[in-house]
Formats: sequence, C-alpha cells, structure tokens
Amino acid sequence: MPDLVIPESFRTNAGAFVTLNTFPEGRLRGCIGYPEPHYRLEESIRRGAQSATRDPRFPPLARRELMDIVVEVSILTPPAKIMVDKPAEYPKHIVVGRDGLIAEKKFHRGLLLPQVATEYKWDSKEFLANTCMKAGMMPDAWLDRDTEIWKFTAEVFGEKEPRGPARRMELG
Repeated sequence: MPDLVIPESFRTNAGAFVTLNTFPEGRLRGCIGYPEPHYRLEESIRRGAQSATRDPRFPPLARRELMDIVVEVSILTPPAKIMVDKPAEYPKHIVVGRDGLIAEKKFHRGLLLPQVATEYKWDSKEFLANTCMKAGMMPDAWLDRDTEIWKFTAEVFGEKEPRGPARRMELG
C-alpha cells in the first residue's frame, strides 16, 4: 500500500465514527466511533474502522465481504450538553438533519448520528426516544430530569459503491 500523506487537519483531536453498510442493500454491518475528541482525527478514524469490523451486534466482518461493503466516516464536533429548564423543552433545541444526540443517565449512554434521524424520517421527539432506547432506557427517559441530552454535528463522507471515491454527503 502506498504511503498516505495525512493533511494537517487530521492531526487535531476530533471525534469520529465509521459506519459499514452492505452494498447494494444498505443494511448496517457495523458502526463504532469516538464521540469525544480524545484522539487525533486520523487515530479516531483508524480505531473506528478497526472496531466497526468487529461491532458486537454483528459477526466479525470477513475478508470476502469487503467487496460488498461501503464505508461512511462521520467527523464530529465536540458534544455540547443541551441546557433546558424543563426536559419537555429538548425537542425545540434539536434540528433533525443537523444534530446527532447522546442520551445519558447513570450507567446508560446511547448515541445516534445525525443521519439516522433523517434516514428514518424521525421528528425531534422520535429522535430523542430512539436515542434513549439505544442507551438501554425507556423511550420517554428524555423527560426525566436525571437524563442528560447532548448534541453534536457531523461532517459525513461516504462511498457510493464499494472501494469507490468518497464524497461529502448531505444529511437534510
């Protein structure tokens, strides 16, 4: 494999997720990442890619599957806690198609990338409910004062076909 020239922007810390989908069906095959900017972007992507091939929700990705997989990389902004007086106010602080969400309460934590809400055509309440369920909580847990909701945005790049060129994807 030729040596890659890594742009300077990849040397700054940033969160990133790597998503693997089957082609042409578009079924999820793995998605792992790092929401917080603990690693340089290049490291977040590398770790996410390695882990996505062993996503515990699926059997490990076999080499023979690689020709039928498309890769998507989401580069995240640092998560910001949504501050509200009452939990019922959360939906008006979320823009579907722009924001990704993290729901957190005690030992439960779940994250959904911004593109998930647009793929399923969810409104902000459905997005909150599904993020809570991803965290292993009840769908209405976002209405509990002890549940924290965080949001972030993502710049998403993906292949149209396996091993094809990556392009920036529009989420809205």
